[in-house]
Formats: sequence, C-alpha cells, structure tokens
Amino acid sequence: MSEQETKLSAKIFFNRVLAGTATGIVVGLIPNAILGELFKYLGTKMDVFISLLHVVQGFQYSVPIIVGVLIAMQFKLNPMQTIIVGAAALVGSGAYVITDGAFMLVGIGDLINTMLTASLAVILVRAIGNKLGSMTILLLPIIAGAGAGAVGSFTLPYVKMITSTIGTLINSFTELQPILMSVLIAVSFSILIISPISTVAIATAIGLSGLASGAANIGICAAAATLVIGSMKVNSLGVTSSVGLGAMKMMMPNLIKHPIICLPIAFSAVISAVFAALFNIQGTPFSAGFGFSGLVGPINAVKFMEGSAGTNIGIAVLVFFVIPFASAFIGDLVFGKVLKIYDKDIFKFFTAK
Repeated sequence: MSEQETKLSAKIFFNRVLAGTATGIVVGLIPNAILGELFKYLGTKMDVFISLLHVVQGFQYSVPIIVGVLIAMQFKLNPMQTIIVGAAALVGSGAYVITDGAFMLVGIGDLINTMLTASLAVILVRAIGNKLGSMTILLLPIIAGAGAGAVGSFTLPYVKMITSTIGTLINSFTELQPILMSVLIAVSFSILIISPISTVAIATAIGLSGLASGAANIGICAAAATLVIGSMKVNSLGVTSSVGLGAMKMMMPNLIKHPIICLPIAFSAVISAVFAALFNIQGTPFSAGFGFSGLVGPINAVKFMEGSAGTNIGIAVLVFFVIPFASAFIGDLVFGKVLKIYDKDIFKFFTAK
C-alpha cells in the first residue's frame, strides 16, 4: 500500500465507501429485480423455474457480503483483507436472525449498518497493516473481522431505529385525506429509494396497504423515471438500464453529493401520486416498495381493480409508466434546462477518485 493510500481524507474515505456500496447494490439486486417475477410466473408452468427463482432470490441475500467486498476493493486491500471486510459486513448487516440456534436469512439487512461495519473493518485492516507478521492469518480475521462484526451487531438495534422512526412518520400520513396522503407517501418513497433506507422494510414493518401501498409504488416509479431520463444524458446504457430495472439505490451517492436531485424526483412523484389516488391504485405491504421493478407494483395493482382486464392493464400502464415518465421529462426540462437549477452531471453515476 503506497504512502498516498495510507493517508486518506475523510471525504475520500466516505466517497469510496459510497462507491463500493452503490456498485454492490446493483450487483446483488439486479438478478432478482429482472428475473424474479418472470420466474415466479413461469414457475406455475414448470417446476424448474421455481428452482431458478430460488437462485436469484438467494443471490440477493449476498448483498451485505458483496457490498463489503466492493468497499474493500475501493481501498485496494489484498484478497484476505477484502474477504474479511465482506464477512464483517454480513455479520453487522442484520441480514440473518438466530432462532433456536439456527441461522436464518431474513433479507439484505440494514444498509446503513452494513456500511458502518464495513468501514470499521477497513479502518482496522488498514491500521494493522503488516504489523502482525506471520500471525496475520490467525489474528486479522479475529480483530478486524469478528471485531468489526461484533461492533456492528451492537450498533444494529440503534441504527435500525432510524428506519422505524421514518416508518412511524410515514404511517401517520395514512390518516390524512387520500390525495394528500398519496402525495406525501409517494414523495417520501421516491426519496427513500435512493437513500440507504430500505423501502421494502418500511412498507412491511408498518403494514402499508391499499391506496397507501399504491402511492408508495408510484413514488418509486417517479424516482426511476426521473433517474432514467437524467441518466440517459450522462451515463452508459448499462447504468441507465440498471436504474430503470430497479437498481435505483446505485444513485445513493448522487443524493448525498447533490441533494438538489430530490427536486425533479419529488416533482414527478407529486404529479404521479395525484393520478394514483384518482385511479385508486392499491397494493399490499409486500408489494409496496418495488415500483415497476419486476412488475411487482403493476401486477398487484391490477389484482385490486374492477372491470375488464384490458382496461385495468391500460390504467396500470398509464399510472405506472406513462405519467411518471411524462412528469419526469417535464420536471427535468423545467428545472434543468429552463430554470437551470441544476446541472445534468448530478445524474452521473458516481465512482470514487
């Protein structure tokens, strides 16, 4: 490790953590986001697709390890150091629970705590360096791996309080007038989807259902549409496609570096939410938080609609796709080109220097 690598400013360190996290989320979530619902449908026809569904779902559970490994790679750690950071990230993520002595995977864990644990592991690895000599292979996993993982497991309940507090606030919106409720929930979820907070975790924790669930999905659609339109100007086709297919959290560093990105996203969410309320778009606690990723939101919304299948599908296409993309285009035109409130580079996929 060069002298320059051993002396990193807090800003550079933070940027590298964000870059590793953003890439890790894409790698871990994209297979299930693209293929999950397709395999679920095809599984009703052939059992082999059920097995394939389990494969992509299982791959998704590896997100904490992937994030930890890619964060470590940002700091040019060697293979052993890298996997130690990945393992520590898993332990601190909360992605598993222990029931009657059995370890059970329950999701991808808390992303904030995953980042904190991986960061601590990187700090310990870098601080120790080669000081352990021949004992490195024995002591480094204990000190940097298990040590950072232990700290992460202790901080997890407190970090998760951030999610629960946000969930309580969003739950209070459900008591408001339907259109106002839809707007507030849609805007909230449109921002949360590009933050370290899990929208799916919040939706399921507070039991978001009916119109509230539909509004949450529409907000995420608005965010996806805005990010796709903005990304098309500055990013590769692969990045833009990943965002559109559900990996919106890869834009998390953009939210932190350029908070103004919330303006066009919220604009699209407000307009989209009004139409969602007018068309009474609904969902369940388990379908909220997905948007049109894997067509989870549209499919569940259609199930709650009355009338002919053709009409219902048309409404779903209008509310989940046409309106979010139309309002996103208008928002980007007004705020980006006419008013010039922000530069197009706020949508550029972030990589650490």
